[in-house]
Amino acid sequence: MKLPVHIGCVYLHGFLSSPASTKAQQLIQYFQQLDMANQLSVPTLGFEPATAIQQADQAIQNMLNQPGIEQVFIIGSSLGGFYATYLSDKYCCKAVLVNPAVQPYDLFDQYLGPNEHFYDGKTYMLEMKHIEQLRALEVEELKQPEKLLLLLQTGDETLDYRLASEKYRACPSWIEAGGNHSFEHFIERLPLIFSHASEDRNVGLLNSQ
Repeated sequence: MKLPVHIGCVYLHGFLSSPASTKAQQLIQYFQQLDMANQLSVPTLGFEPATAIQQADQAIQNMLNQPGIEQVFIIGSSLGGFYATYLSDKYCCKAVLVNPAVQPYDLFDQYLGPNEHFYDGKTYMLEMKHIEQLRALEVEELKQPEKLLLLLQTGDETLDYRLASEKYRACPSWIEAGGNHSFEHFIERLPLIFSHASEDRNVGLLNSQ
């Protein structure tokens, strides 16, 4: 299935992740195989939330400046889903949230101090200022919940899926029993994702349980 040529996609990876992650690579390969590479951006997000949101914002603007691209939607995984919620609210654009982090500023208390990056091997120091930067990005009220498609797997070993289910209860949702935080068989959900990105109307509440 192809994405309409006028729609661009920006993928935002999670905490301590990168464009080398499995989902990011699957997306890159899929878009390349279907000759849609110009419609996908997978930016490398910095460790600091304030930096990461600027980089994600710039990726959206760059995509919108591409010839032929008239609209952009965001796919955000884990912490990237938190960022995607903020940017969707800012740009009034659609977003797909894959096992998204909810109120990560509370969760990150346990990660204060040194954290080794999963991909670049570097050690980054998580400080209270980073948690405050996350608080500043909180969207307390979803003004257009129909623009957000929630993808959850109940077997997420990192995040409690029920928090996202409650936060995004007014959004169209696809909730699968089992799975894990990486979201198994993600690439198989692209038809659903592309349908959400392409349709002008609300795709409705979906639940695979």
